[in-house]
Amino acid sequence: MLNFRLIYKALGTLLFMLGILLLGCAAVGLYYHEDDVMAFVISALFTACCGFVLKYMGRDADNNLSRRDAYLLVTVTWVVFSLFGMLPFIISGYIPNVTNAFFETMSGFTTTGASILDDVEWLPHATLYWRTQTQWIGGLGIVFFTIAILPSMVGSGNVKVFAAEATGPIRTKMHPRLSTMAKWIWSVYLGLTVVCIAAFYLAGMSLFDSINYAMTTTATGGFATHNDSTLFFQSPAIDYISVLFQFLSGINFMMLYACIFKLRPGTLFKSSEFKLYVGIILVATASIVWLLMHNNGYGLSRAMRVGLFQVVSFLTTTGLFNDDVAMWPHITWVILGALMFVGACSGSTTGGFKCIRIVMVFKVLRNEFHKLLHPNAVLPVKVNGLPVPRSQLSTLLAFFAIFVLMLILATTLMVVSGIDNTNAVAIALSCLSNVGPSLTNNIGDVISWGGLPDYVKWLTAFLMLVGRLEIMSVLVLFTREFWRDN
Repeated sequence: MLNFRLIYKALGTLLFMLGILLLGCAAVGLYYHEDDVMAFVISALFTACCGFVLKYMGRDADNNLSRRDAYLLVTVTWVVFSLFGMLPFIISGYIPNVTNAFFETMSGFTTTGASILDDVEWLPHATLYWRTQTQWIGGLGIVFFTIAILPSMVGSGNVKVFAAEATGPIRTKMHPRLSTMAKWIWSVYLGLTVVCIAAFYLAGMSLFDSINYAMTTTATGGFATHNDSTLFFQSPAIDYISVLFQFLSGINFMMLYACIFKLRPGTLFKSSEFKLYVGIILVATASIVWLLMHNNGYGLSRAMRVGLFQVVSFLTTTGLFNDDVAMWPHITWVILGALMFVGACSGSTTGGFKCIRIVMVFKVLRNEFHKLLHPNAVLPVKVNGLPVPRSQLSTLLAFFAIFVLMLILATTLMVVSGIDNTNAVAIALSCLSNVGPSLTNNIGDVISWGGLPDYVKWLTAFLMLVGRLEIMSVLVLFTREFWRDN
């Protein structure tokens, strides 16, 4: 039986924290003397009151969180956060439509970066900061963030919550206590963000822009404070800084911790996933640079800068841009689309299929070819020298199948709604992979996210959620088996 009292208690705690974050945005509004302060104050008070009610409902809960409880808690948390997170947009009147406000907030928390706003520069500073903050909190996971601060929130269920919210098929624990490991990982995340803020500021950004672009870069989100993203600054230094921190944020954070704090860089360079990650960037960048120089007449310097930027942005599912990709050769769209599907490393802030799964697929295919010649051979699949259990290989096949099926179904529904084929594929893939590039500046004919039909926006919001929680964690809630008491 599901432990609803514990779920209420955990949600109440999470809503208290959300209320504090909303009050922080109200302080930003006060500093800039803008008109959205009361919207954040009202939202914070209402959120905190609802948190109090939920805490009261779960006051006698025991801390015995089952696996089913964990999946339900994680999914409901992301939906509830998006519902309460959209309140400032609606109350302030800057996004009065509920569908648009929910879409924008879900896009933020899932670090997708798709926006129904065609012009963000007219928004107040606090609202811009709130959009960015949703991505930064969602980068490593809402519940995982809370575990790092309040390890006793779900008691012994921390590991189950981590399994439900973490990205990638292999979850490596570097410390017996998950709360300690969560603090380590968030220390790396916070450290990257602070260093990125300083780098952007020294490169010429204002302090406000530095904070926002650093948060969206390390969260691999893509929300920007300017309509033209990083293209607004026309600065090679800012572009290369952005590339560096997007690249670092695409690496498994446990490996980054081992490299930075444990002084074990060899761990990173021995990783099959990291080597594939770097290899994909090099090959894709070289291909796009050659195409831009040959077909668009770009010089080597410009082609290298914009090519590398877009490759890293799409592979890490960030969605920032520094050039008009719609003017690039069509073959580059295919390359960037493939990068959207692949994604970066597991255990990072990125979306997509993940490089570790690509490594596993290649190894399975290699073994199958060997078995054609040696039918009786026993060929285990090994990643970094460790055998992968057959159960994980079955899960890999199931994940790939459901990913492709959802992509096809979503694309079909969008084509039926009147969206052209190119944009239908781009929208479905970008939402399911949590990339969210601006369609008006990247792929396909000119179309705005805000111009999509309402039911398509709800569909894409659902795709963002299942993409961020790696599909299975959400879809399991729709099975009859999940709700049976036995």
